[in-house]
Amino acid sequence: MLIPELHIGPYTAKYPVVQGGMGVGISLSQLAGAVAKAGGVGVISGVETGYSWPTYDDDKQKANREALVWHLQEARRIAPEGVIGVNIMVALNNYEEMVAAAVEGGADIIFSGAGLPLVLPALVAGTPVAIAPIVSSAKAAAIMVKQWRAKYNRLPDAIVVEGPLAGGHLGFSYEQLHDTSGQFALDTIVVGVIEALKQLLGEKSQSIAIIAGGGVFSGSDIAKLLRLGVNGVQMATRFVATVECDAHEAFKQAYVQATLADVVIIKSPVGMPGRALGNAFLDEAKVGNKQPEWCRVNCLKPCNPSQAPYCIADALVNAAQGHFHEGFAFCGSEVHRVDRITTVSELMQELMGELAEQ
Repeated sequence: MLIPELHIGPYTAKYPVVQGGMGVGISLSQLAGAVAKAGGVGVISGVETGYSWPTYDDDKQKANREALVWHLQEARRIAPEGVIGVNIMVALNNYEEMVAAAVEGGADIIFSGAGLPLVLPALVAGTPVAIAPIVSSAKAAAIMVKQWRAKYNRLPDAIVVEGPLAGGHLGFSYEQLHDTSGQFALDTIVVGVIEALKQLLGEKSQSIAIIAGGGVFSGSDIAKLLRLGVNGVQMATRFVATVECDAHEAFKQAYVQATLADVVIIKSPVGMPGRALGNAFLDEAKVGNKQPEWCRVNCLKPCNPSQAPYCIADALVNAAQGHFHEGFAFCGSEVHRVDRITTVSELMQELMGELAEQ
């Protein structure tokens, strides 16, 4: 198969691969910069970006904004000609401020999920920033297109379609997560999104890059999705096991050592199911032994600190720093297939070599 470029708005990546945004602290400037330099779209996670910032304990939200700007500039230093994005969750209480920081820092693309980013076009108006909602159904994709076109006369530059095999927070019910080969399979959802956009927009639908993610592991997986009509894929799990990934070495080794039996579906304090590596921390949280004593900043809109089984921000920060006794790692469904640490460049060449052979 010929390897296509990926066009998102005015930006072009050499390869049709978007590195998924992984928070807290897993995809920051080093990983995003390396992916962009290697020809993909590098993506910085916009959640708790400043967890290691000197002023984090004094003013958490200010530290997150400042750190995001810094990481964007550092990623640009690594990959001056690359395509660099930010993933910002709608569920953040300071969502609009983080979007402003992404624009200030020079992000090429803002990817936005964990809710419908209905006001995102207004937040980037007058800038060259491309915008890409993350959805899990044709219905959600249609809602975004209709709302943005009617209110802002703007279409998404891309739409990321995340299936039920993705890592982190998932836009599916617990029951739907067990129907990964039926109507909720990524292939089925992708085809539904493409058809819905064609019905809504006709030929104009071709201006929207469709990016499929969730369980994408190999070049053959990429080829299969490209043949369904997508323009690119989103991959996250495989980029964790790289030298350049911003996570602690213990986090990377947790992926390398993971087995299929280690992968669990958890109930997050934000009220969504999530896919993660099971460990003692999650076992303790399940029986109520990790409830937070206090909340520094109510960072996520759906989270009720008084009822949360644990502080998800603290848990993910701890995991990113390698402290798994007080945290856990999100992961994709194929984490058990990760068997070594490699470099981003080597991984990208491996994937594109496999794709070229399809």
